Amino acid sequence: MSEIPLTRINKFLSEVGFCSRREADKLIDAGRITINGSVPEMGTKVSPADEIRVDGKLVGEEKDPPVYLIFNKPVGIVCTTDTRVEKDNIIDYINYPTRIFPVGRLDKASEGLIFLTNDGDIVNKILRARNNHDKEYIVEVDKPITTSFVKSMAGGVPILDTITRKCEVEQLGKKRFKIILTQGLNRQIRRMCEHLGYNVTRLKRVRIMNINLDVNVGKYRQFTKKELKQLNKLLSESIGEFDPNNEPGKRSVVKPSGPRRRRM
Repeated sequence: MSEIPLTRINKFLSEVGFCSRREADKLIDAGRITINGSVPEMGTKVSPADEIRVDGKLVGEEKDPPVYLIFNKPVGIVCTTDTRVEKDNIIDYINYPTRIFPVGRLDKASEGLIFLTNDGDIVNKILRARNNHDKEYIVEVDKPITTSFVKSMAGGVPILDTITRKCEVEQLGKKRFKIILTQGLNRQIRRMCEHLGYNVTRLKRVRIMNINLDVNVGKYRQFTKKELKQLNKLLSESIGEFDPNNEPGKRSVVKPSGPRRRRM
C-alpha cells in the first residue's frame, strides 16, 4: 500500500490559494490555524484527510481558478491580508470575489504597482530577493537632487546593517528620479534617501519585472496571457536553492549601474 503524501502546512495553504507561505507561517505563529482541532507547530505536515481550519473556518480542498491581478495601489492602503487589524487593507479595498493576497508590499505612504494572486508558488519565486528581479520606482524628494546623490544611491547605501546593492538611478527632474532595485529591504528607498539627507515626498512603483503599471489609481486588471507567459519564463530562470553569493548585501554579484535595456 502506498503512503499518503504529506505536505507542510504552509505549503498546503499556499497551494490551495489561501495565502503565501510567509503569511501561513505568521498564522501558525499566532495560533490561528488548527489541524484536526489542534494547534500545530511550525513545519507540521498534513495529508488530504486532515481537517484544516483558519480562525475556525474550514479551508476547502478545491482550488479556485488561478488569479493574477495588476493593481495600482493608492496612498493610504495597507498591503496586508489581516482584515481584522487594519481597516484600510488592500483585500477589503479591492473586494475581489475569491481569496487573493498581495505579492510583496508597498508601504502605506507609497503608491503604484502591486500584484495580487492566489498562486502561492509564483509568490515565493518573485519574493526571493536573490533572484534579482527588477522593480522600478519614480521618486520625488524634498530638495534638489545632486550628481553626488545620484552616484551614492546607485553605488550602494549603508542601511539596516548592510550595503544596498548597486542599482540603476536616473535623474528625471530637479527633485525627481527613477530607481531600479533588485532588493526588497524594508522601506529601502526611503531609508537610502534619509541616509543621504533627503526625505521622500512621493514614491510610486511603475514596473515589476516585465509588467508595467498601466491602470488608474485604485483600479486593477487581469494579467494578459502574454504577460503571464513572459513572467513565468523569467521566473523559470530564478535561483531555486540558497546561494550565499547572491544574497542581499553581497555587492559583487550586482551589475554596475548604467544604461541597460529594459526586459520586456
